[in-house]
Amino acid sequence: MPEKATEVTAAGIARLAGVGRAAVSNWRRRHTDFPKPVGGTETSPTYPLAEIERWLRDQGKLAEVPLRERVWQQLDGHPAGIPAALRTAGALLLLLRDRPESRPSLSAASDAELARRLPAELGSVLADRLGDRHPVHTIGRETIAASIPLLRAVADLAAELGERQAYEFLTGRYLDANPRQYTLTPAAPAELMAELAGPAATVLDPACGTGSLLRAESTAEVLCAQELDEDLAALTALRLALGTDAQVRVRAADSLRADAFADLRADAVLCHPPFNERNWGHDELAYDPRWEYGFPARTESELAWVQHALVHVRDGGTVVVLMPPAAASRRSGRRIRADLLRRGALRAVISLPAGVAPPYSIPLHLWVLRRPGTGAQPSPHLLVVNTAGGHTAGADKPPWQSVRAAAAQAWRSFDRHGTVPDRPGVSRAIAVIDLLDDDVDLAPARHLPPPAGAGGPDRLAEVRDRLARTLHRSAELAPAPTRAGEPARWPTTTIGELARAGALVLRVGGSGTAAGAGAAAGKDAPPVLTEHDVVAGTGPTGALPDGPAEEPVLTEAGDVVVPVLGRGAVARVVDEAGAGAALGRNLYLLRPDPAALDPWFLAGFLRGTANNRQASSYTSTSTRLDVRRLQLPRLAPADQRRYGQRFRTLAAFEDALRLAGQLGEQLVQGLHDGLTDGTVRPE
Repeated sequence: MPEKATEVTAAGIARLAGVGRAAVSNWRRRHTDFPKPVGGTETSPTYPLAEIERWLRDQGKLAEVPLRERVWQQLDGHPAGIPAALRTAGALLLLLRDRPESRPSLSAASDAELARRLPAELGSVLADRLGDRHPVHTIGRETIAASIPLLRAVADLAAELGERQAYEFLTGRYLDANPRQYTLTPAAPAELMAELAGPAATVLDPACGTGSLLRAESTAEVLCAQELDEDLAALTALRLALGTDAQVRVRAADSLRADAFADLRADAVLCHPPFNERNWGHDELAYDPRWEYGFPARTESELAWVQHALVHVRDGGTVVVLMPPAAASRRSGRRIRADLLRRGALRAVISLPAGVAPPYSIPLHLWVLRRPGTGAQPSPHLLVVNTAGGHTAGADKPPWQSVRAAAAQAWRSFDRHGTVPDRPGVSRAIAVIDLLDDDVDLAPARHLPPPAGAGGPDRLAEVRDRLARTLHRSAELAPAPTRAGEPARWPTTTIGELARAGALVLRVGGSGTAAGAGAAAGKDAPPVLTEHDVVAGTGPTGALPDGPAEEPVLTEAGDVVVPVLGRGAVARVVDEAGAGAALGRNLYLLRPDPAALDPWFLAGFLRGTANNRQASSYTSTSTRLDVRRLQLPRLAPADQRRYGQRFRTLAAFEDALRLAGQLGEQLVQGLHDGLTDGTVRPE
């Protein structure tokens, strides 16, 4: 085998064959001709890619390796490592994007000629787009020579997907494989932050990470960014250059300790700084001139980033910073918060629902700031917004569209008029003088007038009447057991056997992108049926990610959907209202042949406790269901329909109970709120 042949892990083999890792483990044990490991570790061995492909084809498990998987495996096995390979691949894609006339000559050139020509050509295009001090560094002849097969494959992938989408696929796969190393800002809050900042010609992100915030800025002519991690800075520079025609200036250094843009005064600054960072430079930066509003305490690194951002915008420029909620109320930061208010720099604090950005367990805040101009009068008001609206803790989070609309509309109105009318529970313009107390607490929830208890007494009466009707229907639907019988001894089969026989189709969720869904359906991307939706019995609430066009699995009426991670006995039959949704992660879809299987019969038997127990595997922290091992009795179609009708009745009863519980919680909380705010009287 060649010394530098590409190797692949068990996870990579599973992706190539479209199976789970358990299947790869079974192949290793059952087939003596399965290729032997050539590297890795005892717990995570690696195998020669060429031999794995040959073995999969011989076994009939692989018709052809998809081009994107082939490129990824070559990149994963690059001798210089994935980050270096991504830099080289990204530079070539930038050359193809900005100088498309070079494509024919690159395709026709020999390996030796490419190794000779590309260093100068890549260096030229990188300098044109990224400036002289870019973090990608010089790509030498030896690196090019070792990367020729990869670069030819990357060029083919670009012809298939486009340069930008090809690089998004490769970097996305790398970032997904290292989730603990990098903090990613999702596209939705990034777009909201860019919208709050407004049109800007020059935009800076001093803690750019993967560049999500700057990629959301569609109007900028110059994008400036700084990132501590040198590899990530290089990848971000290439992502930005491939995704926009703006000038891109990215530097690799610590923004607080080694500011690479000290003289920059941008039109806007967007920032998602690291939270709760104690080693941010407190000791060595005590006399730094950036602390116009006060020297931050060691525990207030976020306030150091806020002041750093304000220094880098022109007078009247806008700063939008994603902040942890504690920064609005910690006593150690009250003096800086007070000075930001007094001088009119802090204009709005917007509370987001939990789960929109990491860390996902807490509801983050957006701070919107403006650099005060010389002689300008400070704003007498601060806008506070709660984008969760009337949603209470424990309830389903509101849809992102309503979150974005609430934040953007409130800010636009406040920015135009200097104040907004009070919207109970949603938004309010507070006089700054009322906030300058001993705490200077800026948390929106503490300053918003509460909404009327669940809509007032009339609305609570409607909830009570609906609850009464639902309880009555639950009682009517409550099934009574029929005659007792002996445990059945019928012959059984498994889901895996039924799939092999063609009685049902088994599909795995989690794949697909918005672009792929739009191309497949010729319309907007469908919503995603998530694992939580299946368990809670709700409609689809998820959204497809961006990325290269990849068609998702779409549900149809009569499909049976089963979650596989630690959810117990759950199976759901898709109705007409839920058809057309994309299948989310950790879900299996079973599509029975109506001539062979009744869907309600199938779903009902899949929920049996004993059935789930024998098909489950356990780790120290979770339970995983092997859907293929679930069993089903061999019954005639007429008997299947009898059982199916019974299971359908049970499902209706379960839905009624779920609705009654939700209405009961709503009524109880509404009465508590009404009694405590005075809208409901005890008599």
